[in-house]
Amino acid sequence: MIQLVIVTVLLLVLFFGIGFILNMLMKTTWFPIYGYFAVVIVFVVYWGNAGSLTDNLTEYSYADYIPAIGGLIGAILSGSAIKALRTRGFKMF
Repeated sequence: MIQLVIVTVLLLVLFFGIGFILNMLMKTTWFPIYGYFAVVIVFVVYWGNAGSLTDNLTEYSYADYIPAIGGLIGAILSGSAIKALRTRGFKMF
């Protein structure tokens, strides 16, 4: 259980950091969320061992979904942080 909490926090921080840097460099707001969905859909769902999409999704347990949700929350927080900074007048690059 403690490992699940640690990996969830690590993925949240990792996706927040990467998303924040990508948002600054590419001058977009929600690009990391699109990238996150592309990685999850392509690498996890379609390259699974089972044949169909529903078989691949039911193959995973809650221990697989919770860290993925933590990473998605980190990507969303990075976009909202950049958006809040831009509305307050900060300019990145």
